[in-house]
Amino acid sequence: MAFQHVSAMMHEVMECLACRAGGTYVDCTLGGSGHAKAICEKIGPEGRLIGIDQDRDAIANAEKILAPFVANINLFHGNFTGLPEYLAQLGIAAVDGILLDLGLSQHQLEASGRGFTFQKDEPLDMRMDERGDKRAEDLVNRLSEAELTHIFQRFGEERWSRRIARAIVATRDSDPIRTTGQLVELVRQAVPARAAAAQKIHPATRIFMALRIAVNEELVCLDRFLDTSVDLLRPNGRMCILSFHSLEDRMVKQRFRQWADPCTCPPDLPRCVCGAWPKMRLITKKVVRPSQEEISRNPMARSTRLRCAERIG
Repeated sequence: MAFQHVSAMMHEVMECLACRAGGTYVDCTLGGSGHAKAICEKIGPEGRLIGIDQDRDAIANAEKILAPFVANINLFHGNFTGLPEYLAQLGIAAVDGILLDLGLSQHQLEASGRGFTFQKDEPLDMRMDERGDKRAEDLVNRLSEAELTHIFQRFGEERWSRRIARAIVATRDSDPIRTTGQLVELVRQAVPARAAAAQKIHPATRIFMALRIAVNEELVCLDRFLDTSVDLLRPNGRMCILSFHSLEDRMVKQRFRQWADPCTCPPDLPRCVCGAWPKMRLITKKVVRPSQEEISRNPMARSTRLRCAERIG
């Protein structure tokens, strides 16, 4: 199990999170544990880190990487939506900071063997948590053409969704789609050659993203997390979220703005009468993107979007 400990926008994340010595922080998606290690180094021996990941490989890796801080960490193998329950198990009512990194780890892409990338021929799995009972193979071989089209349009914003879904349905009865290689070839044949040549990305990019989001219910989980997480922050506690595509970032942006400005009064009223008080203030007024230097050093960071907000006392 090989992990590369390259974490996106490390400097910007640590600056936004503003970890203080002795504080309690949560890394909701450990990945390669790069951010988690940096947090542990900042909070010192009196601090506490709660680490979560639904990928068992990430938990095993974290146990090694964070071994020097073992007395100050608690690791949970599960989805970040379980944060309220994990904190309750530890008797912790609120924390000083929460980090959520919604990207795939390099291990998942390059070494997990679960079909997250179209660049390798692997089983069509895409489960971040292997305990899950729904694989990408199940979706492409069982869903109707309309259902597949919806997934590709909704989660992938793919122009050729219907053609690709039709090609899958026409093929699978005689030749079930079991591998990423089979799916990539189907997409290649379904997308018009001229359109594929005009794209800056591989024709299968959005299809793979859409299936991964559907398999892991990523947007549902993010919405559930945003419903509960803000109330787990102490006054002046900060929440940092790294997203990697427009659907995620739009959800985070809208929720942060609602927290910062929840007033529902008509704009022509001289003062607020709805009684909705802000819970958060925006630390990042606009989305923060990685520098060109980081992108050249770590190409996986190129689509990263960082937003941060702070709990109002």
